[in-house]
Amino acid sequence: MKRYLITLLAMAPFLEPLAAAAQIEGAIDLHVHSAPDSVPRALTAIETAQIARRYGLRAVVYKSHFVETASLAYLVSQVVPEVGAYGGIALNRSVGGFNVEAVKRMAAMTGGHGRIVWMPTVDAAQGPFAATVEAANILPVSANGELLPEVIAVLETIASLDLALATGHSSSQDSLLLVRAARGLGIDRIVITHPLGDLSLPEPIQRELIELGALLEFPFGMIAPIGATSLDELVTRIRAAGAEHVVLSTDLGQPGNPVPAAGFAGGVQRLLDAGVTQREIDLMIRRNPARLLNLDP
Repeated sequence: MKRYLITLLAMAPFLEPLAAAAQIEGAIDLHVHSAPDSVPRALTAIETAQIARRYGLRAVVYKSHFVETASLAYLVSQVVPEVGAYGGIALNRSVGGFNVEAVKRMAAMTGGHGRIVWMPTVDAAQGPFAATVEAANILPVSANGELLPEVIAVLETIASLDLALATGHSSSQDSLLLVRAARGLGIDRIVITHPLGDLSLPEPIQRELIELGALLEFPFGMIAPIGATSLDELVTRIRAAGAEHVVLSTDLGQPGNPVPAAGFAGGVQRLLDAGVTQREIDLMIRRNPARLLNLDP
């Protein structure tokens, strides 16, 4: 309790009071980091869910760059059943990279809480971690303009298990290859992982990804004063894509940043103040993420 109260106070200019919780009641946060993890996190997964319950969130998705989180989500669901807890697996080297067996075991984990497969993040050649990745550890998605066979095998597994695909820290060209192949295999729940900053999409590629049915994930953790993207740019990106093609998340849980649920509430309020409509918000934080997780028929 003390840890997250200190975090809230430190980020007071960004946050709205708890009255803003009404703005995110029934929302789903598709991108939350928590302990236990291999890097420092501000809160445990249970604390994160308990605070999410206070804000009335419908569900949260736990993401780790290093291990599957379906098992963690199952344990959280036993302690905080009022909030849906879900997880997935990021295909970095710590889980064997493009490891079909790891995907299958994640999906088969007790309770069926594993819903998303992320392409490489910390071991990708681009994105916020690229500068720290040794060349020998990079996990390429494609070569010579074609997806690698092991990547296609993973996509086939995602399709067979009816999981959602997230593009991770893939380049715009690789994202396009992934989504085209995924749609060809019948995968219809796809999210482009935070296409902001150095993962921003050229307009023609963004347009094709949207036409293929992919959703764009814009996290509040990448918006100023936390991240480098301005609120105006976020609003512009939402308008360009159309709210029906966007999901909002937090990508929060790091020490010194807002508590995920509080950051979610504050971010939504800022968008409303900037002229984004309640209908658009409802699409981006409730309906679209529910479809991505296959929660609603």
